[in-house]
Amino acid sequence: MEPLQNRVCMVTGAASGIGRALARGFHRAGASLAVTDRDIDGLERLAAELNGARASSAFAVAADQASPTEVAQSIHRAEDAVGPLDLYWANAGVAIGTDLDTPDDVWQTAIAVNVTAHYAAARVLVPGWVARGEGYFCSTASAAGLLSQIGSAPYSVTKHAAVAFAEWLSITYGDRGIRVSCLCPQGVNTNMLNADVDGAGAAAVRAGGRVLEPEDVAEVCLEAVRDERFLILPHDEVLTYWQRKTSDYERWLSGMRRLHARVSG
Repeated sequence: MEPLQNRVCMVTGAASGIGRALARGFHRAGASLAVTDRDIDGLERLAAELNGARASSAFAVAADQASPTEVAQSIHRAEDAVGPLDLYWANAGVAIGTDLDTPDDVWQTAIAVNVTAHYAAARVLVPGWVARGEGYFCSTASAAGLLSQIGSAPYSVTKHAAVAFAEWLSITYGDRGIRVSCLCPQGVNTNMLNADVDGAGAAAVRAGGRVLEPEDVAEVCLEAVRDERFLILPHDEVLTYWQRKTSDYERWLSGMRRLHARVSG
């Protein structure tokens, strides 16, 4: 999508972390923004910052991504305020749950935010994009969506599903003007990673490679959008791990079990 100037973009989970960095990056590139989050204070601070830099260029709408109704309503409100969306970034996510004892309601929240919110948004946006002949759907999954997440079954399963949904969108609508990108980072210095500082999942992430800043990830994302590249891998090592997984599954599983034993002990 070149140029981003005068485009209208929406970013979910925008009050902090990768979402906030994405919103700032699109805004610097000249786009108008709709931003959404459950963190109303953080959302309003971001909108004030963006509008301070360029008047009437950002619209904030609070929404809970666990609710398909609120997802749809937030899109309608954003389009009423800033115009038809050219690009939607389903960035909001949760890293919750651990093992087989994880309660059903935690599983359902992980599924709702990490997966259902994506197709709830696409269900609203894609028909209009097909009619216009263009549109861009982006999602934040995780390296866990290509590999796996030690320490959290819900996170691993839902991030795999997020990647699969993005693939399906690209396959189904890629020849009808819809571009799709899927972000699969490893460690990023966000509240999500830092909240699990002593957990096996965070230990595995840090053992696997560098921890990037959200701004670094956003720069890679903007470049990928300009190139209309599907898979966004800010950590080069993730591609190596993924190739090892697909070339020798048994060996990869054995290595993951060793890593699990090391970080869980």
